Amino acid sequence: LPMDRLICGDVGFGKTEVAIRAAFKAVQAGKQVAVLVPTTILAHQHYNTFSDRLKKYPIKVEVMSRFRQASEQKTVADQLSTGSIDILIGTHRILSKDIQFKDLGLLIIDEEQRFGVSAKEKLRNLRVSVDTLTLTATPIPRTLNFSLMGARDLSIIETPPRNRLPIHTVIHEWNDQLLHDSIEREITRGGQIYVVNDTIKDLDTIHQKLLSIFPTLKCAKAHGQMESDQLERVMEGFLEKKIDCLLSTKIVESGLDIPNANTIIINNANDFGLAELYQLRGRVGRSNTQAYCHLVIPPIQTITPQAVRRLQALEEFTELGSGFHLAMRDMEIRGAGNLLGAEQSGFIADMGLELYQTILEEAVSELKEEEFSELFKDYVSDKRGKNSNLDIAIDVACDSMLTSTYISNDGDRFEYYRRLYNVRSDSELHTITSELIDRYGPLPEVSENLIFAIRLRIMALLFGFHRIVFKGNVMSIEFPPDNNAAFYTTVFPGILDAVATGSFGTLINKDNKVLLHLSCNTRELALLTLSNLQRFMTVSS
Repeated sequence: LPMDRLICGDVGFGKTEVAIRAAFKAVQAGKQVAVLVPTTILAHQHYNTFSDRLKKYPIKVEVMSRFRQASEQKTVADQLSTGSIDILIGTHRILSKDIQFKDLGLLIIDEEQRFGVSAKEKLRNLRVSVDTLTLTATPIPRTLNFSLMGARDLSIIETPPRNRLPIHTVIHEWNDQLLHDSIEREITRGGQIYVVNDTIKDLDTIHQKLLSIFPTLKCAKAHGQMESDQLERVMEGFLEKKIDCLLSTKIVESGLDIPNANTIIINNANDFGLAELYQLRGRVGRSNTQAYCHLVIPPIQTITPQAVRRLQALEEFTELGSGFHLAMRDMEIRGAGNLLGAEQSGFIADMGLELYQTILEEAVSELKEEEFSELFKDYVSDKRGKNSNLDIAIDVACDSMLTSTYISNDGDRFEYYRRLYNVRSDSELHTITSELIDRYGPLPEVSENLIFAIRLRIMALLFGFHRIVFKGNVMSIEFPPDNNAAFYTTVFPGILDAVATGSFGTLINKDNKVLLHLSCNTRELALLTLSNLQRFMTVSS
């Protein structure tokens, strides 16, 4: 089964290093590697990095972008098709029809969130039998949700490099004095500055503003409409420290690694997406020097509520390794989107995320059991060994949850909910409960309620019940529909025998539903009663 793994790691945490090592292993196995990046500048930076790291080995690395002349591009395409090139790094250009790999084994997609659906459709044709490694600091909600629900593998790099400092982030309106002090501080310590604006047409105006604030500032402009030679000269000048300030559009967003640049000023920050802002902020603070990020906004009353939430999230998550948590917040703000279509916010809003997740999980499970049963033999045998009726309702008539005050980290809380949902035995539940108490302290009352509800669910799964309601001193159990032959031939006769003893409640028929009413003064008695029911029947555990 081909690998499809998403690596989520903070900016500067070493995702490129993972990519280089994966590419090396693939080439050693006799395969070619494609590295797809969103911008020309990043393509050439990766080319330099890969070439430098692999220069001691007989591995040929090439780059395909608009910086290369047409004749050079044709030569690269010819060598690629004959297998002479081992690793090809490039922008969307490598998705063109004239680019044919002799034996592609690994596809690495850097900054996955920057590629649109049409590009991903082209990639799908490449990926049918190719291992795929996707790198991102802030996965888009659709990708993140896909990974969290188990449709693709997810790895998170959480350990920051040594001596790395969090980036000091401030949000304010344009303030000449504040910006002057920030520029002066950076220039005085021998550093460099990024100034980013959302549109090309305003770059000249901002250039004049910067010179009026700081007349001696050596500033150069960079944007996507410049000639490739001119853009290349500007970037080389910035790399060689001949330029103090790089005034650009978000062309610098992806992957640039210039450790000497440690102040970034983002103008009209409210017009950028959360992932864009996070990536832009990640251009600074890539060494052990304290970095600063200024998010410059118009008067706050003119900004949309969603933009305010994005900016607040960025200001809140300044700690190292916050990319995954920001992505979770982004999913919270924007919604998970239509996972299987071109829209970022499809019909999920109409049908509800929970129902959509249930339908999607059923579809994935069905594919694993039927169409791809040979690939998922372990999954199918495991599934058959357990009760397949997972659509069970448990109502304990009180709040049942893991609160944000108990587990503050959204990602950790989500992971515990997922694990608790998949619990099938008391021993599994005891392991998770012990882990929670060990990590976060004694369970609050609402979390105790949740654990009780899950214990009821384990029993319901064991017997095949459809619904359990525990209110006051009564536990009401609803049986599955009449067409559930397995339940009514193996479990129901035992329940009839138990009721006949006079100590296991009363059977009633209400609204064409068969219910068992049991008097239980305490939760412990409710669980004990259900446990004692097992004596009257043979139930597969």
